Amino acid sequence: MNPLSPPATGLRKRRIRPRWTAVGMASALSRHPLLAGVAGTVVAVLMASLSIGTLYQGRQGVLDHARETSANLVAIISSDIARNVEIYNLSLNAMVEGAQNPAIMELPPALRHQILFDRAISAAYISGAYVLDAHGNVTAEAKDAPFPAGSFADREYFYAQQRSPSAGLYFSHPFASRLRGTPTIGMSRRVNAPDGSFAGIALLAMNLAYFNSLLDKLNVGAEGSIFIIHQDGTMIARKPFRENIVGHKIASSLTFSRMANAGSGSYVAVSPVDGVRRLYTFSRVPGTPFIAAVAPAEDDVLGPWRERSRIVGALTLLSGLSFVAVSWLLALSLRERGRAQEELVLLAGTDALTGLPNRRAFDERMDDEWRRGRRAGTPLSMLFIDVDYFKPYNDTYGHALGDDALATIAHSIATAVHRPGDVPARYGGEEFVVLLPDTPSEGALHIAEAIRQHVLACAIPHRASPLGTVTVSIGCATASPPGLGGAYGLLGAADQQLYKAKAAGRDCVRPSAHTSAAVTSA
Repeated sequence: MNPLSPPATGLRKRRIRPRWTAVGMASALSRHPLLAGVAGTVVAVLMASLSIGTLYQGRQGVLDHARETSANLVAIISSDIARNVEIYNLSLNAMVEGAQNPAIMELPPALRHQILFDRAISAAYISGAYVLDAHGNVTAEAKDAPFPAGSFADREYFYAQQRSPSAGLYFSHPFASRLRGTPTIGMSRRVNAPDGSFAGIALLAMNLAYFNSLLDKLNVGAEGSIFIIHQDGTMIARKPFRENIVGHKIASSLTFSRMANAGSGSYVAVSPVDGVRRLYTFSRVPGTPFIAAVAPAEDDVLGPWRERSRIVGALTLLSGLSFVAVSWLLALSLRERGRAQEELVLLAGTDALTGLPNRRAFDERMDDEWRRGRRAGTPLSMLFIDVDYFKPYNDTYGHALGDDALATIAHSIATAVHRPGDVPARYGGEEFVVLLPDTPSEGALHIAEAIRQHVLACAIPHRASPLGTVTVSIGCATASPPGLGGAYGLLGAADQQLYKAKAAGRDCVRPSAHTSAAVTSA
């Protein structure tokens, strides 16, 4: 920064107070603090009365929330099962395509294994992947081990495909695996011979531990229950686990009949398994014969509400009294708060350096005045002002004196603009704008020339300028709405005239008048 500084002659450090402010509700209340206290008391009484009255209506709200939570848990269970089933189904389809291709089945075992079985079959809960021939004998296995001996033609997953060419993706009921002894569900797809006859199946063995692991991650309270059931009423998995119920049918119970006849829903019933009254929420799992259900116990759901009901009344009353006290305390300080808010509103629309409205405030006023001029059929004028050679000024005298120069120029602009409806503003950097409602081009030119003369009269030295002092160039545009396509079109026209003023040697005014249909330059 150059330490040289010009003489103080002509420099005035002054901020212009805007002629308009916004006063909100807080300002009105600040003039009547007693009203704020009374209003706070009334509100507190109403809040206390409503809170105590709605305590007894909260029960249904708690139950509704429990149903929503249960529905979310059901959606989580269903989406997890459906996503895994979709992955397994893709693996089965790949196995079927490979098994139906004679060329692939005649490949060496290692290469055939890579083609038939993908990574999905190595998932934690897939205990085996097999291709069986028409007699139920294993002809290919995912694991690198000897093929299991014997026929599996007596298994449900096999004969269901054998009997029905349209079985598609089939899920068996739970069974004990002959190979590992673990509870398992078989997922199978039919393999056809070239003539369409039955040639075997592709099989994935899913360990029931998958379902148990999925349910164990969820919590529905001490007496709640989560379960997955087959559409024919066979229990697949349940939390809490009961060995005597998993794999058995409960199709005769009233609770299951409501699930069997709907795709999804919610109801309250007593469990046929343990006699606990529960809130059942269920939904069918897409692409499977399974139904996922979440059933929190009614006592678990309402227990916290009952506990809260004993203390909420007292707390509501206490908080109401506290609110009254705070309201009256706040009433005493509302006046100062109102003044502070007015100042904040003022600062939000004011340029901190010059005290003029900032660009945001100017844009709002510009839109308002354009609409007003369009309704009234009156012209609007716009002045676009730029300080000449301002960057060299900053480089020569430093930014601090540059700020002082801008403040002085802002004062000159405000001095030349007399009417209450005119809007001077700092648009950014060394640029200023002036909006002149209901002003023809002659009046705008007169004001622009007055601004130029005021700045020139300040005689702010500027050794880096060919003119020797700080000067301004002004572009002037006038239009009658809806000329130029809108307010920003008028602003752009004034900006173009500013460029012409710069090109003409600076320290001058270049006017331009526009009508609603055409643009003409003076």
